[in-house]
Amino acid sequence: MSGAALDWFQSYLTSRLECVRRGSARSTHKTVRFGVPQGSVLGPVLFILYTAGLIDHIEGYGLNPHLCADDTQIEGSCRPGSANQLQPTLSACLDEVSDWMLSNRLQLNTAKTEMLWCSTTRRQNHLPSVAVRVRENHVLPSTTVRDLGVLIDSNVAMWSHVSRTVSGCFAELRQLRSIRRLVSDSVFHSLVVSLVMSRLDYCNATLAELPAS
Repeated sequence: MSGAALDWFQSYLTSRLECVRRGSARSTHKTVRFGVPQGSVLGPVLFILYTAGLIDHIEGYGLNPHLCADDTQIEGSCRPGSANQLQPTLSACLDEVSDWMLSNRLQLNTAKTEMLWCSTTRRQNHLPSVAVRVRENHVLPSTTVRDLGVLIDSNVAMWSHVSRTVSGCFAELRQLRSIRRLVSDSVFHSLVVSLVMSRLDYCNATLAELPAS
């Protein structure tokens, strides 16, 4: 990046001041050295540019990265019998990711780090159950993880997601039943669409080709 585009970004990120104001009182101004204004138009673009280098580190280990905002997923595949060989690769990759984050003023939150082995139900017993090392901590494999609001089972049968969705819909319907006689049909229809149908529609593509039952 150079020329006018670089000048625009530079003017946007430098010489910024902030203060705290309460009523008529105001603190002295301080220079903002890091970050961008929250909710700014350029914020998402700058964040993507800021984290772009992370992808190369992950792909260098033969793994596939998937980034969504501040959520990073690392995916790899192998035969069930080779899972024990994949674990050291994951740990080494996570060490390098942690180093990259520290050098870029970010932090890898191991408390929110989850690991999932996916396979058919018949091969679940072939997968390792030992924890994966993440720096000084160890993360045990989970049977279900949440991905952008979708629950994924280790056998990818989507039972947890379907059960959670059905339970949530019934909970909303029970609440709506108590006010059914107090609102008009059009209002009740709008409530059903917004509170129930929205749950059924959210990421319903993940349910494609599942058994009808």
